[in-house]
Formats: sequence, C-alpha cells, structure tokens
Amino acid sequence: MSTEAEPNTNTGADRRKRMDLDPDTVERDLVKLVLTIVELLRQLMERQAVRRFDTGELTEDQEERIGLTLMLLEDRMAELRGRYGLRPEDLNLDLGPLGPLLPRE
Repeated sequence: MSTEAEPNTNTGADRRKRMDLDPDTVERDLVKLVLTIVELLRQLMERQAVRRFDTGELTEDQEERIGLTLMLLEDRMAELRGRYGLRPEDLNLDLGPLGPLLPRE
C-alpha cells in the first residue's frame, strides 16, 4: 500500500470543460431546467387525474375543471417553449443508465 499522494491532474482548464457554462445562454438554460421540472409535474398531475377519472371519485364539474386546467398549462408550456426556442424533447433530460427523465408521449 503506497502512502504517496497522487498528483492532482484536474487543472482549471479541465474543470471549465466540465462546467460548460455559456453566459449567452444562461437564461435559456435556466428556463429549460424550470420548464423540465414543470413538465414533469404536469405529467404526474395528468396521470393522477386520469386515475381519479377512472375510479369515478370526481364530480363532473371537478373533471371539467381539472381537464381545463391541464389544457391551459400545456398551452402555456408550449408558449414558453416557443419563446425560448425549445422543443418538447429538449425538456427530456438523459439520466444515463436510468434512461430519460420524462416518458415519451
């Protein structure tokens, strides 16, 4: 067993490569992250609403209100994606061996 410390090969240039931050796209990247989280929550709410519709635990008025709310949210998401030049697939993060964050619809 060696007690010698291995030299640190992480130079500042190596760290910059991994960070890959571009000041010109910070706003768009932040919007992309926020919209990804909102899209994940929207899809989860939509699935929960469908389950509740299927079990019959909602009144007709509740079903209508939930459906309208989900449609409006989807419209606003499309509007924001368009404003920042994002496509729906841009919001789907690749989690490596776990696969994509969002299911493909």
